[in-house]
Amino acid sequence: MNAPQHPAYGVVRPVTDFASVLLCHNPGMMTLDGTNTWILRAPGQDDCVVVDPGPKGKKKHVKAVAAQGNVVLGLITHRHYDHTGAIKYFREQTGAPIRARAEKYTKGAATLRDREVIDAAGLRITVLHTPGHTGDSVSFLVEHDGRKVMLTGDTILGGGTTVLDPQDGTLRDYMNSLNRLIVEGEGAALLPGHGPDHPDLIPLARFYKKHREDRIDQVRAALDELGESPATVKPLAVVKKVYADVDKKLWPAAKMSVKTQLAYLADE
Repeated sequence: MNAPQHPAYGVVRPVTDFASVLLCHNPGMMTLDGTNTWILRAPGQDDCVVVDPGPKGKKKHVKAVAAQGNVVLGLITHRHYDHTGAIKYFREQTGAPIRARAEKYTKGAATLRDREVIDAAGLRITVLHTPGHTGDSVSFLVEHDGRKVMLTGDTILGGGTTVLDPQDGTLRDYMNSLNRLIVEGEGAALLPGHGPDHPDLIPLARFYKKHREDRIDQVRAALDELGESPATVKPLAVVKKVYADVDKKLWPAAKMSVKTQLAYLADE
């Protein structure tokens, strides 16, 4: 019998011998096939660590996650509701503390610190602050028996590209975070917050970096064509030129990224 492949709803899918995923059934334009909830444990361990319990209202999903073993810790990659909405119900089901970069989503424990090392479920988990998608975004480098995986949340997805949230995400931070993941992620598989996993993080991180550099060049060209500056142009005017080949349903998301691109150019 063949192992399940992404997207596999309602099935805990092993990716490595210490990382499995349960895909939440919340597909959408911003969530792709849905939110990946990651379950981490070393072979032979009953204890497990859960990353991103999912959105509110998905009780069946949370119950399935809680049934995977003795959940000793919940970790949050960033503040967006499709990753944090289930925190309250997850706590009711597991009693496990929740740790996030933001205090608002941290329950029964301390907030996450950059470069902190967490030893749990037989694994070594290093916290890397990787802002850009949001200000509180973190990635988790998980190591066991000489093997490594990087959980990137929405900083790097398994497909498509990441929207930068102008509320607290910046392009400068994002580019720095991609560079950091390229340095820190050598030899690590990619376990994203949405989309399929990939055996090697580095090519995806380099692709994302090149994509952002190309977009910035396109925005510069659009500003020249419009005769506008980053400070005066209307973001939608840039969207119409740079994202003309993108489904208009995605333009609101593109507008968010354009705002961060214009802020980046205004700060040059």
